[in-house]
Amino acid sequence: MTDIGFWHYAHQNPDKLALVDPDGREWSNREFLDEINRISHGLRALGLNRGDAVAVAMPNCAEYVAMNLAVTQTGLYMVPINWHLTGHEVAYIVEDSGARVFLAHQRIADVAIMANQEAQIEHTFSIGVIDGFRPYAELTAGQPTSLPENRSAGKTMNYTSGTTGKPKAVKRPLGDQSPEEASAMSTGIFLMFGMQADDNNVHYTGSPLYHTAPMAWASIAMHMHHPLVLVDKWDGEEMLSLIEKYKITSSHMVPTQFIRLLKLPEDVRNKYDMSSTRYMVHAAAPCPPEVKKAMMAWWGPSICEYYAATEGGGAYATPEDWLKYPGTVGKKWPNSDIKIYDDDAKEMPAGEQGTIYMRLPEGSDFEYKGDKAKTQKERIANYFTVGDIGYLNEDGFLFLCDRKIDMIISGGANIYPAEIENTLILHPKVTDCAVFGIPNEDWGEEVKAVVQPAPGVIGDEALTQELLQFLEGEIARMKLPKSIDYLDELPRDPNGKLYKRRLRDPYWENRERKV
Repeated sequence: MTDIGFWHYAHQNPDKLALVDPDGREWSNREFLDEINRISHGLRALGLNRGDAVAVAMPNCAEYVAMNLAVTQTGLYMVPINWHLTGHEVAYIVEDSGARVFLAHQRIADVAIMANQEAQIEHTFSIGVIDGFRPYAELTAGQPTSLPENRSAGKTMNYTSGTTGKPKAVKRPLGDQSPEEASAMSTGIFLMFGMQADDNNVHYTGSPLYHTAPMAWASIAMHMHHPLVLVDKWDGEEMLSLIEKYKITSSHMVPTQFIRLLKLPEDVRNKYDMSSTRYMVHAAAPCPPEVKKAMMAWWGPSICEYYAATEGGGAYATPEDWLKYPGTVGKKWPNSDIKIYDDDAKEMPAGEQGTIYMRLPEGSDFEYKGDKAKTQKERIANYFTVGDIGYLNEDGFLFLCDRKIDMIISGGANIYPAEIENTLILHPKVTDCAVFGIPNEDWGEEVKAVVQPAPGVIGDEALTQELLQFLEGEIARMKLPKSIDYLDELPRDPNGKLYKRRLRDPYWENRERKV
């Protein structure tokens, strides 16, 4: 595996295609490696040291991928930030991560400026023009294209919200690996599905790089010598066109994209050649069996699946696995393990439901930054959980029965009700509130709020608009409730515990809540 790693491959094959950016520019290996190295030297010139962090809030672009590969050869952490967040939310992540550098895109200029005002970031750069930010070109201008000295493996530090609603960083120690050694270890998930290190494969990234998996898969693809086709905003027919044009073999997708593709007119679907697809992997949200069957009928047995979390994983299912055990999310990863425990930490036998716990592979341990108590709370020995419920069958295949009960998965994105509730309750006309997910045909789930108005306040459309306007300046638009209902009193027990199921379950009557 000594030839694994983009840096090595690009040096040996400088003229081959490395990446197609959202504007259609085709970067050669030489061009992209030069950009990575210039970024690496530019970060060193700012005085960044091993273990420092670089925060990035941008839509998908070539510079985003290049920054990640630069950070991971210079012993730094990259902190991807959802660019749909508000300025307050971005500032919190930048401050909490301790990032010394913040790179933002002019598309979110107002958010970036607000975040910088609150966080007082040491170095700020922008793609495009943002008042008070230095142009991105100043980071790389005059820097050499040679590999930096004293290279060491860096990592991505993603933020994932917890039950408190505050984002927590999943931080892994840097260790003493070389960038090449670390990149070779990261390729395991590709190898599970049979993908090899060669340039006969082409990877498509149509999901935001600020999500854990799309960034990881894009980076691994490049380390496996697979050219990357990158788009800014996913479009169904454009994806079909790009698959045909570049003979794309793999992608990381979510079920919502499958649904949108299947809803395209039949003449559009039949217009493009899909025969190149071999490893179209989905995760992030459950996929309705009928959707998966329809995709396999269209694209052939190329629809793969896995179950994991930002914290680690996991299980994987090849197309053959899924056809043999419909509904499974797969068997355990190599060098990992899955166990099912009840609430008393007793291991459950095959067929019995319980909380899913996963053992981390060697070298993949993590902690929630600044929260050792939470890190240990979610563990039994060296197994961790994200709170999902499921069971293993006799052959070791995992089936999900429920997810973290309050988490909403909408279009593949995790939305945490506590964060919305904690903001909504601050409105003077709200006495109590609850937020949960209800069915949505396209997105899987949508956000619903139920509010107990303050005494004398009428729960009507005027109040709904007032509350939504209040929320809009405090939380990201994707987290805004699609509708608000009103009750005289929310169902709580004398100790204050909210029986959220009583509110949520009526919306799921006669429907299977996909988990």
